[in-house]
Amino acid sequence: MTTSAPDERSDIEIGEQGIDDVGRDLGALALPMMLLRDSALQHNVEAMAAYCAARGVLLSPHAKTTMSPQITARQLRAGAWGLTVANPQQGRLARAFGAGRVLIANEVADRTGLRWIAETLAGEAFELYCYVDSLAGIALLDAALHTAGDRRLPVLVEVGFQGGRGGARSVDAAVAVAAAVGRSEHLRLAGIAGYEGTLRQQSDDDLPAAVRSFCREVVRAGSAMHAAGLLSDRPIASAGGSSWFDVVAAELGRGWPIGVTPEVVLRSGCYVTHDHGVYARTSPRSRGGDGPAFRPAIEVWANVVSRPEPNLALLDAGRRDLPFDDGLPVPLAVRGPQGTRSITGATVTRLNDQHAFCRIDADDPLAVGDVVVLGISHPCTAFDKWRRIPIVDDADRIVEIADTYF
Repeated sequence: MTTSAPDERSDIEIGEQGIDDVGRDLGALALPMMLLRDSALQHNVEAMAAYCAARGVLLSPHAKTTMSPQITARQLRAGAWGLTVANPQQGRLARAFGAGRVLIANEVADRTGLRWIAETLAGEAFELYCYVDSLAGIALLDAALHTAGDRRLPVLVEVGFQGGRGGARSVDAAVAVAAAVGRSEHLRLAGIAGYEGTLRQQSDDDLPAAVRSFCREVVRAGSAMHAAGLLSDRPIASAGGSSWFDVVAAELGRGWPIGVTPEVVLRSGCYVTHDHGVYARTSPRSRGGDGPAFRPAIEVWANVVSRPEPNLALLDAGRRDLPFDDGLPVPLAVRGPQGTRSITGATVTRLNDQHAFCRIDADDPLAVGDVVVLGISHPCTAFDKWRRIPIVDDADRIVEIADTYF
């Protein structure tokens, strides 16, 4: 028996789902299904682009959120500086998606990935960046790039914090890494970077103050590198997820020595679809900060397959269909024979592989065969569960297909 290649779409998969049928009504498609609202998606792309332009910062949206060429194309058309990725494998895809500039927001140690970076530097005229945070990492990169010719790989020194992810843990350590970049044969120091998002898990302090303090530490490290003659007058300074990009945009552009004008690059990803969970609570506008009013674009439709108890309904979407790492799905509406109605007092309490347990009021008329529309929390772990996602208009007609490549 032969099987199709991973990037081929079988006739059965497409034909039975009907997902290729642009213009088709969603009511004819098999459930459960994740979909994207076109109006919300485009609003978010345009709102974030306008926000960045108005504040004089650049946007390199993190493609790991969607890994979809149709969605990243919208972001690039809206003026994105480039695309951010998490590793060289995603970098290759971002290049194939049409990005002329790719930032690997991570240290690179994978030897296959290092070979691709070397081949790219030697043969392709597009900009590629990555992070460094240690002398060992610099040595690994430098050794791998001996076949890259005269082109040097631009790198950003990552600054971290105690208990966080990668990154030098002090200004002195960051300057030492920058000095090692200066001594290398194949690297060029392009700037400095950090990631404030994990402060939400790590910091017991007042979170806005902790984010501001971390951003200022990044600026202090960059200023020290400049004072040591290691950093240019026009460095890249990059941070910013989808919760605290307002603080990042304000803080990374100030506090530098006279004559230094950084290019502030935000790397937000989840803003593009927003959500009904973690980002509904933590995005700048949601918490009273300086940011656009994003709209949640993701819905997952699931059938009610059982109502075994007065206060319990079982839906046919579970962990294989829905994200659950940073909050559970949120029931939004019910679609039934009488049309669409709101649902109040309903809560998803847990997920199995193929089921959601939905607690409801005993007198709610929710019936087997009804469709529950769910919002999600954390877009990054929603997209990787679906290979093809219909983008629909507000009349539930498919207007485009978003393919994903994880």
